[in-house]
Amino acid sequence: EEALAKHTRAIGQLRALPGVQPGRWAEAQVVRHCALSLVGEPIFYPHIGALVRLLHARRISTFLVTNAQFPDALIALPPVTQLHVSVDAATRDTLRAIDRPLFADFWERFLAALDALRARRQRTVFRLTLVKGENTRELDEYAALIARGAPDFIEVKGMTWCGESPGSPLTMANVPWHADVRAFCEALAARTGGAYGLAAEHAHSCCVLLAKQAFRDPAAGAGWRTHIDFDAFFTHFDAWAAHGTPFSSHDYAAPTPAWAAYGAQEAGFDPEHTRHMRNRAVKSVAHAQGAGAGDEHGEEQEPYVPSESGCG
Repeated sequence: EEALAKHTRAIGQLRALPGVQPGRWAEAQVVRHCALSLVGEPIFYPHIGALVRLLHARRISTFLVTNAQFPDALIALPPVTQLHVSVDAATRDTLRAIDRPLFADFWERFLAALDALRARRQRTVFRLTLVKGENTRELDEYAALIARGAPDFIEVKGMTWCGESPGSPLTMANVPWHADVRAFCEALAARTGGAYGLAAEHAHSCCVLLAKQAFRDPAAGAGWRTHIDFDAFFTHFDAWAAHGTPFSSHDYAAPTPAWAAYGAQEAGFDPEHTRHMRNRAVKSVAHAQGAGAGDEHGEEQEPYVPSESGCG
């Protein structure tokens, strides 16, 4: 209750800011999604299962990210909308160097967590954060981990550099360009022997999504079903909670829009939205049908140009 109240208060403060659209502001009053990540290890919280159930009862989706060090907690976790496992490296030595794990048996814990992930029926994701010069060369080892954990999706993102830190030697030189992420993913998809395909991308986030071929559907949007039908998820979760009725990631998969498909001209940008670029050559870009028309503020827009900028 307190978290929801604080969210509403925080959003309320933004109403008068320049550029805030009233419709978007009103929509943000209702919490629909919860990212259980970023601060610590969420699955280590002893009441995580109860929290997930409370969120789902309010029709709030759950996106949980774990560092794969607590396999028993993964086994006990109730269904979440999407379960991410951070796969920051593909070998014991590289994982030790990048993550600096706390446990002596970190690698054994990691592999056991992948085995637990494979047994789950709902949406599972390997999240790979590429660090140029550190973890981008272990393609065969990544492919072996993918075969072991068998995630539904593989989300590959370039690292974001947040400034100098005495605890990290990383610099902007370690940040890959979107072209680097694409090249890595194309090579990784080939290493899976065709088990995964290049499904979607978002250039602004330096992010590419690989999906199991089972999610390919020529009749659906861009030929994939990688998006989420949230209403269907909650319906299936309620049946699971009440009667133990099993359900899988395919039961709440939705078509991937054409603009989100890998290789699309829009590079993951929704054509109904307007992108404002911090670029001296191109100040802003309209993605509405018939680019070149003015945006909602009456500013003249330039035609859409795919970006190859690095992530920041």
